[in-house]
Amino acid sequence: MSTAATQARVREVTNTRRVPRIPLAVRADVTVLRFGIPCSIPGRSVSIGERGLGVVLAGEVQPGDSVGLEFRLPDTEGRLRLQAIVRYQALLQCGLEFLNLTSEQQSLLERWTRKREAATAKALSPVAPLQPPAPATVTTAVPLVETSNRKSNRPGFRGSLWIVLTGALLLGGFGWWHWHRAWDELESQIPASQTPLQQPPATVPAEVMQELVVHKVEPIYPEAARQANIQGVVVLDVAIGPDGTVLDVRPISGPEELTAAALDAVKWWRFRPYLVNGQPVQVNTSLAVDFRGN
Repeated sequence: MSTAATQARVREVTNTRRVPRIPLAVRADVTVLRFGIPCSIPGRSVSIGERGLGVVLAGEVQPGDSVGLEFRLPDTEGRLRLQAIVRYQALLQCGLEFLNLTSEQQSLLERWTRKREAATAKALSPVAPLQPPAPATVTTAVPLVETSNRKSNRPGFRGSLWIVLTGALLLGGFGWWHWHRAWDELESQIPASQTPLQQPPATVPAEVMQELVVHKVEPIYPEAARQANIQGVVVLDVAIGPDGTVLDVRPISGPEELTAAALDAVKWWRFRPYLVNGQPVQVNTSLAVDFRGN
C-alpha cells in the first residue's frame, strides 16, 4: 500500500467516524458484580476514545454488564476510576462505554485524546523527500575487477531492499485496516449517546449509608502501626455512584499510618443505590474506619 493511499484512507475514516479512536496499550482492571460480590478482572487496553475503551480481559463479561474500570493515561498523574457498561463482547475482547463521567474526567479524556490525535495526524503528514547527495569525484584508481563486482551486486541488493520495504508497507497497511474495521464494527453497535438529565449529588449522613452497605471489606491493620500501638479512627470523604460503587475516596482526618489501609478497604465497599424521587443518584458522604489494637 502506497503512502498516498494510506493517508487517503486515514482522511476517509476520520471524516466518517463519529468519535476518534487512539491506540492505547496500558493495564486496565475491570470490576464486575457476581452474585452481589465484586469480581476483579485484569486486562489490557487496545484503544480509547472520548466515550469508551477497547480492552482485552483475562475473564468474561456480558453485553449490558455495569462494571467499574480503572486505568492510567500515559503522561498524566493518578489512575482514572470510572463507571462503564459493556456494549460489545467477542471472546475476551470487549468495548466499554463510559458512564457518569465527572466534568474533570470528561475534560481530561477530551484533552488527552485530541492531543494524541493531533500528534498522529502530524506524524502522517507528507514529508519532503531528501535530495540525493552530489556524486563524489573519484580521485584514485579502482581495480577493474572490484568495480565489476560492485556493479553486479548492486541491482540484486536494491531489488531485495525494495521487496522488504514493500512487504513491510503491505503488512502495516493490513494491520491498520484491520484495527479500524474492528472499531467501526464496535461503534456501529453503540447508539449515539444522549446526555441524560442527571440529579445533582446528594449529601447523605454516614449512618444512613451504613444501612445501605451490601459488601464491606475490612481494613488490614498495618503491622508497623500495630507494633507501635497506633490506634484511632480514620474519617474519609466518599463519593458513591448511582449504582452503589465507590467513585472516589479521600482522607479527612485520622492517624497517617492508618490512612492508606482505610482507603484500600473502603474503595471496594458496595451499597444499595440511594434513591431520590425514585431515581438512583450519586451520593457524597463521610465514613469512619475504626482501628483498634488487639
